[in-house]
Amino acid sequence: MIQEIMQFVGRNTFVSLTWIVLFVAVVVMTFRSLFSKTKVIARTQAIAMINKEEAIVVDLRTREEFRKGHIIDSINLTPSEIKDNNLGELEKHKQKSVIMVSASGMEAGKPAEQLAKHGFEKVFVLKEGIAGWAGENLPLARGKK
Repeated sequence: MIQEIMQFVGRNTFVSLTWIVLFVAVVVMTFRSLFSKTKVIARTQAIAMINKEEAIVVDLRTREEFRKGHIIDSINLTPSEIKDNNLGELEKHKQKSVIMVSASGMEAGKPAEQLAKHGFEKVFVLKEGIAGWAGENLPLARGKK
């Protein structure tokens, strides 16, 4: 059996290395998510948190994108503002649940981790971001607030 595996690896080096890299990536991502201070949540969870816990929504997109449509009552902060600890009105909500929203959900992980490092206790990332929210025809506000 081991001899057959070695022959396969010898004949299919590229495929074998690709599988090893993918396996390592899955293991690393799994451990990273297990020990992360933030959690990815679905839209239904976000809606419940907003309605029942008065969760704060932080929209990470540009000012222009924010004005075109954002979740009602969300705060617009850019990732660089969070990195620089320039949190403005968000600073007073450290004990509340904070839901980070980006364009697709993929860009919110790092700013969410930074918020957790700044002392925010419950930080979440909205899965699929504003694209998923709009795709479900959930309400969006236009303008500055």
